[in-house]
Amino acid sequence: MSDVLSFVGAGKMAEALARSICAKKAWPRRDILAADPKADRRDVFHTQLQLRTTPEEREAIAKGSVIILAVKPQVLPGVLKAHGPLFTPEKLVISIAAGYPIAKIEASIGSERRLPIIRVMPNLAATVGAAASAYYPNGAVTKRHRQVAERLLGSAGLVVEVEEERHLDAVTGVSGSGPAFVALVIEALADGGVLAGLPRDKALVLAAQTALGAAKLVLQGQLHPALLKDMVCTPAGTTVAGLRALESAGARSAFIEAVKAAADRATELGK
Repeated sequence: MSDVLSFVGAGKMAEALARSICAKKAWPRRDILAADPKADRRDVFHTQLQLRTTPEEREAIAKGSVIILAVKPQVLPGVLKAHGPLFTPEKLVISIAAGYPIAKIEASIGSERRLPIIRVMPNLAATVGAAASAYYPNGAVTKRHRQVAERLLGSAGLVVEVEEERHLDAVTGVSGSGPAFVALVIEALADGGVLAGLPRDKALVLAAQTALGAAKLVLQGQLHPALLKDMVCTPAGTTVAGLRALESAGARSAFIEAVKAAADRATELGK
């Protein structure tokens, strides 16, 4: 019998992961099962991704050897308590429910034997295969479990393991909320281009591509952001004048505080 990858919840993030997993052939398509009570979400998985679906969470949990918990955090406790006996130590549980700690998952399941559980913080860019995801495993997770999780999550982008579960709150501030912060930068750059005389459509694509290019230079070129900044600046030039304006407006501090605020809120929600 083949190992089954089960999605419990077939929302947008589950869809993004499933699309990436199928595109990268990280798991046999025939062995993926998605459960969701909503017919329209099942239809996306069935008709667009050619995956098996069921309205019954129980079926997906019972059949899955790897179970991705992709329901909303407020729904998760009910799912775990209703189907607790189906979660056995032979199964790997991967949770992408934001702000829901592993200890709460374990308590909700109520198993006497410790289950291998990996908690993941993905981000919206998974929908375009450019996710920045981080995960934390509990003590029952083996090297093989890690390899499975990294293969699945890595199909949607970059994935890193953090050393402490509390670090996932910081990850929420950096990469979970980060797309919104970067979107604000792109929008502001485009607005600046319009102010300087560019048509809106051209200003927007130039700003977005510039953000993408800078990110690639950091990641692929292994350039520290400070070095990249210095490479663009010339003495008494345009860039250093712009940087001076940003520093005067407190832009750097504002982004630091934004990440901290998001991380603090993630901690509050997890209590």
